[in-house]
Amino acid sequence: MFAWTVALLLATVVRLELADSAVDIGRVVPLLVVMAVSHSVAGLFLVPNFARYRIGSVGDAEASTVTVAIATVPIVLANVFLPTQPVPFAALALAIPTALLSMFAIRLLWRRFRDKSLRENSTSQRRVLVFGAGEGGEQIIRAMKNDPTSEFEPVGILDDSSTKQGRVIHGVMVLGRRRDIERVAKSTDASVLLLAIPSATSALIGELDDLSEACGLDLLVLPTTSELINNLRVSDIRPFTERDLLGRAEVEVDLEAIAQVVTGKHVLVTGAGGSIGSELCRQLFNLAPARLIMLDRDESALHAVQLSIEGKALLDTPDLVVADIRDRERIDEIFQMNRPEVVFHTAALKHLTLLEQHPTEGVKTNVEGTRNLLDAAERSGVERFVNVSTDKAADPTSVLGRTKQMAERLTATTAARADGTFVSVRFGNVLGSRGSVLPTFLNQIERGGPLTVTDPDVTRYFMTIPEAVRLVLQASAIGAPGEIMILDMGEPVKILDMARRLIRHSGKRIEIVFTGLRPGEKMHEALIAMNELGVVREHARIFHTIGQLVGEDPAADRWLVSTEETTSASQHG
Repeated sequence: MFAWTVALLLATVVRLELADSAVDIGRVVPLLVVMAVSHSVAGLFLVPNFARYRIGSVGDAEASTVTVAIATVPIVLANVFLPTQPVPFAALALAIPTALLSMFAIRLLWRRFRDKSLRENSTSQRRVLVFGAGEGGEQIIRAMKNDPTSEFEPVGILDDSSTKQGRVIHGVMVLGRRRDIERVAKSTDASVLLLAIPSATSALIGELDDLSEACGLDLLVLPTTSELINNLRVSDIRPFTERDLLGRAEVEVDLEAIAQVVTGKHVLVTGAGGSIGSELCRQLFNLAPARLIMLDRDESALHAVQLSIEGKALLDTPDLVVADIRDRERIDEIFQMNRPEVVFHTAALKHLTLLEQHPTEGVKTNVEGTRNLLDAAERSGVERFVNVSTDKAADPTSVLGRTKQMAERLTATTAARADGTFVSVRFGNVLGSRGSVLPTFLNQIERGGPLTVTDPDVTRYFMTIPEAVRLVLQASAIGAPGEIMILDMGEPVKILDMARRLIRHSGKRIEIVFTGLRPGEKMHEALIAMNELGVVREHARIFHTIGQLVGEDPAADRWLVSTEETTSASQHG
């Protein structure tokens, strides 16, 4: 009301060329009454949720603008139809935007004063250096500034871009680059380094972790781009985790292309209770297949995956299938009964050192089981078959690698004669899978150590399970018959560095013991074999190569035949 009154009187004075005596207050008062009533009605009843917005926020400004726009209509009509026109129309045209700007100013000043009072009364604020002057940095600085209850106070920004040096974002200046962290931390008395780049790579997080440790700063991060739903908030700031250090690369996929393969189809997943299989089932479920048939030999694993997808696990649906892929007759029966159109084959024995001791078991599951599935899929007319493989299949040195290589070749051989699209997808280690290095290290730390590392120089590729599954789905949509899709896993990670970081952040004194490479293990894994040519075609993080057929590598065939003969001999005494 104050803003309307001042704006109308000021605009009238200006319109009448500052002749104060010419303003008839008595004629203006009725118009002010109309203004008061129309603005109150608009604000209280006609603008939804006006009071929900925080005073001085963007939503509050939008609501104020709509309220003034609604209130303007009766005000203009009153100025026309009152017996004596209260003010000139030019004065009214000037008064309306002046009143709105005055409202903005009053509400913003009130908010700044209140926020300042709350901050001055707070004793728990932590001084923060923000790394990244891009959109993520701008959003989180604004969030920290606008939240009077925030425990964080941004005092400086760091960015490696030369064009951003000296820039001021919401009152906070870019003070240097990555190499200046120690100097800027001392000059600003900061205690926290906040990585404000949601798309940051694992390598960048690892480097900033080392730098912050050397400077005595706590390193915090923002969620990844794929985890964000709305604009950044102060509550999104969190400590980084082991997954941030090892598998933070963002994966973009063509959901429309994937949906064309899956939506409305009968989809079968083998190994549905495993680490990859269960996540695959969860993502496939969201793509609305006509049926999602989940096959596993472990009934407890099927119970867990159904619970994670449906929120209940009554185990009373025909879409849960208990079966062993080694059982050829049972697999044929399942395919004939369910007629799947799309098959994702993730079932496998995968523990390298165990298969070195029991190679025939690896052949039974990874080779014979895969052949059973491929033959059943070919006979039942499956449209698309995706064999999930491993980087151990590239230039294999282990039983696991050799059996998975043969599974790839069986898939390519079936593709050469079948009507459907049969492809393989190959990738490295996934974080958090059962028996993998990360949960093993965490368990050893919890037990007080030691941490066992095979060799100081050994490296491995890592990716999170959801990211790997998204790329598997993408590969299934773009793969040509007989191809092997190889997922770009980023840069390999040195296992010793991982172990040291985990120990440091645990706060415990734990010994690292080197055990030496075990039989069949490589020092450094390769995703693409020496005799393969990987070509990027449709997706920047998926390489295409042509899978070899059975019989094209005599050495591999001889190894398989000798192992199968051993298997047959053991079965017959």
